[in-house]
Amino acid sequence: MHFLAALVLTAEADKDMALTEYKSKFIADCGISMGDEGKGRLISEIVEELREKTGVENPVQVVLKVNGGANSGHTAGGLKLNLLPAGVVDQSVDTLAIGAGVVADPRKFMWELLPVDHKGYRVTERLAIDERCMVSDVIHRLLDLAWEWYRVNIINEEPRGSTGRGITPAYLDEVGQFQIVYSDFLADQELYAKKVAHRAERACRIIQHVCQATPEAWDSFFDTLTLGETRANEEAIKLGIFDENEFDFTIFKGEEPFTLDIEKIVEIYWDTAQNLADKIVDVRELVRGAQSADRYVIGEYGQAYWLDKRQGFSPNVSASHTYAPEFFNSACQPVQPLHVFGVAKAYDTKVGTHVFITQEDPEHPLFVLLRRLEFGVSTGRQRMVGWYDAVEKGDTLRYGGFDDLMINKIDALTHSGDWKGNLKICIAYEDTEGKRYYRVPRSDAIRKTLNPVYQEYAGWAQDISECRKFDELPTEAKAYIAGMMRALLDSAYQGDEWPAELPNLRYVGVGPMPSQVIRDIPDIRELLKLDKPL
Repeated sequence: MHFLAALVLTAEADKDMALTEYKSKFIADCGISMGDEGKGRLISEIVEELREKTGVENPVQVVLKVNGGANSGHTAGGLKLNLLPAGVVDQSVDTLAIGAGVVADPRKFMWELLPVDHKGYRVTERLAIDERCMVSDVIHRLLDLAWEWYRVNIINEEPRGSTGRGITPAYLDEVGQFQIVYSDFLADQELYAKKVAHRAERACRIIQHVCQATPEAWDSFFDTLTLGETRANEEAIKLGIFDENEFDFTIFKGEEPFTLDIEKIVEIYWDTAQNLADKIVDVRELVRGAQSADRYVIGEYGQAYWLDKRQGFSPNVSASHTYAPEFFNSACQPVQPLHVFGVAKAYDTKVGTHVFITQEDPEHPLFVLLRRLEFGVSTGRQRMVGWYDAVEKGDTLRYGGFDDLMINKIDALTHSGDWKGNLKICIAYEDTEGKRYYRVPRSDAIRKTLNPVYQEYAGWAQDISECRKFDELPTEAKAYIAGMMRALLDSAYQGDEWPAELPNLRYVGVGPMPSQVIRDIPDIRELLKLDKPL
């Protein structure tokens, strides 16, 4: 009787908590803001939850990198990753797959694989690169830097803040029908060499005649790449995994400006790719195999909804599709149910030249603290920081959709030092005439004219980084969490009746470590009762 009573009590408790059932064995891990939300840490949370629920030690068979390339940095388990999916940290995951929607540099694979393997994560043996994954290389990286130079020096625009990883030029090869894919490394080296030669010729002419780069700028591009990768791989160099010469890009320069040593490019990239040859497979069948085995596949996305090449605002967008539907294109699977997990932070950050409506004065006491936390994983760039924008996130729900949400870094808002004030949530925008907007205008020109409408919440002084239960949080933190969700839903459904089924807040991150997550959050309708703005 005691056992049955416990089961009943557990079932009743589950009704009031946000850990609802996943509606599909396919799960999408998506950012709902402008990126940098902490998507990487979500993978381990999902795996651990599924392990506890199913009793299966390895419930997730595949973690699939869906889009982007080495521009989509994640931090997971203390590892800073660019090209590899953050699923590397959980060794119960059988396959770390790179989908057909990704562009990937073979050298970058090795630069990440070997150091992570060195730390005992067994990545190489679990890696699977789809045959149709696109190859990016030094030529794309040069084009990336050249276009940035063109923006600044020829058409006098602000720097876009490119990662210099060659991602956009690689996708341009895809839509221009000049792509090289990983299956090319399993075929004829002479055919590969011919494709590289054509790629190099096109790029050099574009850099010289369209971008109008000077010979001095041309030389500087190689130095920039050398410096950037040497810095990025400093730890591996110190460990003796690589020699510093490994990251010398000047070896690819031709004898004259705007020429390249094509033989050297072919030799190095072909030889590097041969180390990965047995990892180049048909990922479509691996995903189907997981389905047949009734195990889960998690799609891990780079960037976020507002950096999607179609939904975002140029030029501050990725060159790929960054939201849930891309799962099916990258995994090459029929459209079917997909459980979408949205990820956000308790405040907002952006990099580049975005319109940032909720950006706060960098000298504000809270934002002095937040800026110390906010640097890009891929580039090391300082991020701009602002208040939580519920309008952007509401649009993501309305037009992108998600089933569950994780909000990270709420601990960073705790009173500390000179910071002792109230918190703000942007619930709408307002123009100079007083007109309010509860949707993100699709015109950037209009967005530039808008100001935020804020709702204020009391702050808290209690250190919440040790909290593991929702009830351990101070009342003010609970109210702020509820307020973020209320404002998001109000914006998403403004003018409509709320649907019967609402997305739940499934996890709240209260620190950077995997253990610093609260999971027993009340069901969304119970949570909203705690909303208490000032």
